[in-house]
Amino acid sequence: MDTSPREDALRKDPRAPTICMKISNWAFHVCSMIVRFAFQLIYGKKGEKMPDISDPILLESASSLAKKIRKQELTSVQVMEAFIKRIYDVNPLLNCMVDERFRDALLEAKAADDLIKSGKYTEKQLAIEKPFLGVAISTKDCIAVKGMLNTSGLYSRRDYRASEDADAIALMRNAGAIPFALTNVSEVCMWWESNNVVHGRTRNPYDTNRIVGGSSGGEGCMQAAAASPLGLGSDIGGSIRMPAFFNGIFGHKPSKNVVSNKGQFPQPFTEEQYSFLGIGPMVRHAEDLRPILKIIAGEKAEHLNLDEPVDLSKLKYFYQENDGGGRYVSEVDHDIVDGIHRIVKHLKTKFNVPVKQMQIEEFRQSAALWFANMKDDSGYGFERQLGNLKTSINPYTEMLKWFFGAKHTFIGLLTAMLDKAQCQYGSPKYHHLVKKRNKLRADMEELLGNNGVLIYPTHPTVAPYHIEPLFRAINFSYTGIVNVLGFPATSVPLGKLGSEGLPIGVQIIANCNQDRLCLAVAEELEKAFGGWVRPQISI
Repeated sequence: MDTSPREDALRKDPRAPTICMKISNWAFHVCSMIVRFAFQLIYGKKGEKMPDISDPILLESASSLAKKIRKQELTSVQVMEAFIKRIYDVNPLLNCMVDERFRDALLEAKAADDLIKSGKYTEKQLAIEKPFLGVAISTKDCIAVKGMLNTSGLYSRRDYRASEDADAIALMRNAGAIPFALTNVSEVCMWWESNNVVHGRTRNPYDTNRIVGGSSGGEGCMQAAAASPLGLGSDIGGSIRMPAFFNGIFGHKPSKNVVSNKGQFPQPFTEEQYSFLGIGPMVRHAEDLRPILKIIAGEKAEHLNLDEPVDLSKLKYFYQENDGGGRYVSEVDHDIVDGIHRIVKHLKTKFNVPVKQMQIEEFRQSAALWFANMKDDSGYGFERQLGNLKTSINPYTEMLKWFFGAKHTFIGLLTAMLDKAQCQYGSPKYHHLVKKRNKLRADMEELLGNNGVLIYPTHPTVAPYHIEPLFRAINFSYTGIVNVLGFPATSVPLGKLGSEGLPIGVQIIANCNQDRLCLAVAEELEKAFGGWVRPQISI
């Protein structure tokens, strides 16, 4: 197979695993198997029975619902009532919703119906000016919605309510969407299981003994359970894509600096961190990704050329099955590797294009690159975030208190303790890893160009059991590396569930501002493999 010098450079092994690394990884995998066996004994079979989806409204895409509302085939009130009922059906079991404004949302739905009936706007005008008129929208409890809780899972903010909408929510309101529910997160949105002392733990609709991911885990669960037609999440290390993967839905992390982060708590503290964080859509149907992204990108949507058609037969396709052996990172499940192979076969067969296998060796250092590039000199480390940015907590003292009544999660305090043990801002190691990140970014920019995509695991395993991420903490590295590179990426479910009865999928990565390529491939894979699957209704 012919390769370019850049492809050869990315395949070149600059730092082969040492014997010590191989031994430590072997020990980690053995320990992981023991821990998994223990959790299987503790939890036993699958969790509780999920309520069936009986109302066909719940199965529609947000775009389809908006169209039917405009055509007066459905009313906004009907749609709102259907999703409110669904929340009442599933939330006692899943704990995905943490706040609601149902009464106001129903009044706004009635106003939307009245506007349509008035004839003030034509159907075509509404489709252009208010494309999601009358459609309910949910979002996570760190993105401000006026009048709703904005706790970010932090006990000291348990009663705090937003005084105004985040920019992304305001843009969705202007497009006619109606905020109606708020969803659960991890504490200060910095862990990949959604659990906190304010709202508790969220459970996976495919198996309530499993996690929903974090920090947009409540939103991922809400969408998978068909309790909301569309949602927004945010992603600084995989917080959209991991929950989307674990819950079998679509989630898109936009290119850096495209969607405004104003209205989140906590806010990024440097321009560099701001570029890593992105608000994006989380939905059951791929056709909703593009129009939502176009709205929340605001004026910057013009940089994305989202209306420009994508010829899938002319794209360059690359794939990689694993990270090459990152330290303390789980091996990729066979079901996920098999899913990648099915994608490769489909693309080769349908479009008659080569799909080149890559082994980008720098991906083995994904965690180290993420941790280093997240460092800054703002003085707002994790200890201060846990102190609501007003003061720095003492994690050791708080850990002692944790045993007698927690105001913080165990993982939150542990993260604060380990924060200073990581590579520090300004150190020689920091500069080395930033330089390595920049080199990897330049190499991948040249590889992908303006017509290339990389198919890569979103996560090495399907949704773990609750608490199990403590023993697999570095597995987020599969998504985190994309944030520090600034590239867009879409998490795509692959239809049929895996051998454990849980969703499987991949992420599609493209060059900066080439989001439309990710979205086009996501739409194609949904057609080929089925996308979101209704949660099983029996254990």
